[in-house]
Amino acid sequence: MAVSFDLTVIWAFIIAFAVFAYVVMDGFDLGIGILFPSIEVGVERDRAMNAIAPVWDGNETWLVLGGGGLFAAFPLAYAVLLPATYPLIIAMLLGLVFRGVAFEFRWRDPRHRPFWDWAFFGGSLVAAMSQGMTLGAMLQGITVVDRSYAGSWFDWLTPYTLLTGAGTVAGYALLGACWLVWKTSGKCQLHAYRMARYACGITVALMGAVSLYNVFLRPEYESRWLSAPEIYYAWPVPIITVFLAAWLWRSLWRGREVLPFWLGISLFAMGMVGLGLTIWPNVVPPSLTIWDAAAPARSQIFMLVGVAITMPLILAYTFWAYWVFRGKVGDEGYH
Repeated sequence: MAVSFDLTVIWAFIIAFAVFAYVVMDGFDLGIGILFPSIEVGVERDRAMNAIAPVWDGNETWLVLGGGGLFAAFPLAYAVLLPATYPLIIAMLLGLVFRGVAFEFRWRDPRHRPFWDWAFFGGSLVAAMSQGMTLGAMLQGITVVDRSYAGSWFDWLTPYTLLTGAGTVAGYALLGACWLVWKTSGKCQLHAYRMARYACGITVALMGAVSLYNVFLRPEYESRWLSAPEIYYAWPVPIITVFLAAWLWRSLWRGREVLPFWLGISLFAMGMVGLGLTIWPNVVPPSLTIWDAAAPARSQIFMLVGVAITMPLILAYTFWAYWVFRGKVGDEGYH
């Protein structure tokens, strides 16, 4: 029994890490797509695309690992979450596909580049909004009866999920703008600083709104954040988040190039910590814990061997790709 407990917790952290890695790495290139209408047509847009061209498709490896890991390690959670959010998952996948097609075709079909630019923006926006609303749908609670989803087709559509979707869009835009601050120079960088400051203010405001909404969303969440002794573990999270947000804002105004991106990632990390503290040990609030949804111990051991081999390889080639394409982007381009 102890082995099963340990394995289940390990798998929960593996999937959480994969989701966080996806949010960070695919988040900034989705963010650039979200910001695309505000980026000047021509050289500025080309440089923005070149800033993510070498890495954008590899970033989605983490989405596959997170989704595949959920299916393999927590099959019951997978079987409940997907029917509860099918429209959002379908919209996200279509957005990612359309974004990828637009990314390639804007270079190879110059005559229709304005159309592909808007397709890149639309696909990025839909994917980001869908991801945020999926998170909100999970947090607000999913109706489960006899280990199956028992809600309606549109239970996911509420003011809360719209708020979490908007927060995700703003957060991705912040990461995208901070990435452009790091990777560009001159006029492009100055515009990136302006976009980052706007996105920072909106992101922090929406994070605060979601956090307040969260506390009173379910009785167990209110107890977790406002009752002792849980409050002593939970409240350092918003305090650190406020400190990071102030540091990020200051670094943007002081013209730092690399630091804002890492502080933006840190904001997302604190959001993930807050999410974990809110729902732990549930994987499908309010009724399914990680142990309720876990695969048999033998299956978890078998898969853990595969992850122990593949995850270091993924980390290695990801690090190598970012190292090879380090430095500022110019006009020569990747394509």
